[in-house]
Amino acid sequence: MKLNERSVAHYATCDSPADHAGFLRKRVERHHHHAHHTTSYQRRWFVLKGNLLFYFEERESREPMGLVVLEGCTVELCEAAEEFAFAIRFDDAGAKAYVLVADGQAAMEAWVKALSRASFDYMRLVVRELEKQLEEACKSLAACRKSPRRSSSGRKRHLSNPALLPVQEKPAVLENGYCTWGSSSVPGGTSCPDRDGGYSKPPPLPPRRRSAAGSAAGSPVPSLSLALQESPVSPETACFSKLHNWYGQEIAVLRREWLERQQRGNL
Repeated sequence: MKLNERSVAHYATCDSPADHAGFLRKRVERHHHHAHHTTSYQRRWFVLKGNLLFYFEERESREPMGLVVLEGCTVELCEAAEEFAFAIRFDDAGAKAYVLVADGQAAMEAWVKALSRASFDYMRLVVRELEKQLEEACKSLAACRKSPRRSSSGRKRHLSNPALLPVQEKPAVLENGYCTWGSSSVPGGTSCPDRDGGYSKPPPLPPRRRSAAGSAAGSPVPSLSLALQESPVSPETACFSKLHNWYGQEIAVLRREWLERQQRGNL
């Protein structure tokens, strides 16, 4: 691969964000005569941009010392005299392997992760996987649109199960088409639901009636007096049916007296 050194150097030091950066120690092997070689480690500042790994002599250096193109390679941990070491190995036979040493376990794992995802081969795999997921999502959406809507059978089954039905309040007791005040079904026993669904207070109780009718001697009729004494109109009375029965007794007494006077007049 032929690269333009000036363009590569500018890209290495331009303001474009780096994918990863930090100090690493790079293993250097020097070969001497009679097959003798020595190994040393040089501390360098590494910058990863895309699939290009640059390394500088110092962090403030303006020119990179070298470049590693991360294509056709694997990043793996390796056994070395130094701890936290990993290697960049290429598939081509005879290609140079780069052995790097991080300052700690966390730094080593971060570098291995970043370098493993830097190649275009990895990006190609990611794009293929995303395309596959998108295709499956489109098929699933199309199948949902073609399928008919859920029928009401589920609701019928729900209604057929009494245990799943909502609890309904007991309706108010009605007498002669009206609510019975003081009934246990009415909240508080002092109001009654009207046609609009609200609650209205019961009408005030009328005052105790005193009959002015009496006999010729001025004494009240015994039956009427008894009815007045037994009148249910009292602070405890809150039932319309009792009031209705009490006033009905008074009317019945008056009607009976009127019939008796009519009969005496005919005689």
